[in-house]
Amino acid sequence: MFNSDDFKEYRKKLGFSSKVDFKNFLSAKDIEASVDFAYIGSLNDRLCEIFTKINSIYYAPCDIDKFLQNNLFVTFEKLKNNGILNKLNNQGRRKEEVYFSWMRGFLSLEFFKGAISEIFEVKISQIKNIGDDKFDSLDSFKRTPKADLEFNAYRIEAQSGFQGINDIKQHKVLEAKRVFAESKIQTLVLHFDLFNGQVAFVDISNIADDDLNWITRQQMEGQTVFNIDQNYFKWLIDKNPPKFTDIL
Repeated sequence: MFNSDDFKEYRKKLGFSSKVDFKNFLSAKDIEASVDFAYIGSLNDRLCEIFTKINSIYYAPCDIDKFLQNNLFVTFEKLKNNGILNKLNNQGRRKEEVYFSWMRGFLSLEFFKGAISEIFEVKISQIKNIGDDKFDSLDSFKRTPKADLEFNAYRIEAQSGFQGINDIKQHKVLEAKRVFAESKIQTLVLHFDLFNGQVAFVDISNIADDDLNWITRQQMEGQTVFNIDQNYFKWLIDKNPPKFTDIL
């Protein structure tokens, strides 16, 4: 009868003392695909095109070349130089695609930060970035339930949608409920539906567990999400934004 010692000896003869290393060898998981920087160059070009078009109809257009240089290209170089690009993965998607999705969301937050200051009548200098995405190393580059911005008694989770499907992931709501229970700080989702050019405002601190907008989204591996009802949308981005006090 063969036993584990026989199997261990077999792997040792092949040069492997670790089961994990041998599994990675056999499945080629130890071979790291290099980043296709030509493809990323094309993706960066598309990001430039997307935000240039949005800026052309925006109620308060900015110096788009300066915006892209400071936020797209500077951030890209940090991700590249700190070895983060080659470590990106998300359920088997290509690294370049994960980068594109992340960068598109990051640029949306930075692009609309001025509008957020207007809506909530707070200086941009008073808006603190509290999200966990940093560019120093892979360990500090984390996508977590923590909100993106904080000021006064609010946390803001800014998210963008590009397909006309407007949801909030369940773990964001659970985190918001935890923060509210502990500190009474409200978490608001500002959802930028850039497929339709509209923005929703959703207080996710007290969403009921039996709210009818909870659905199972099959396109997201059956995840439970809060579907944003059309009544939450209060701003078209080519118009002047409302004041939050008026929305309330």
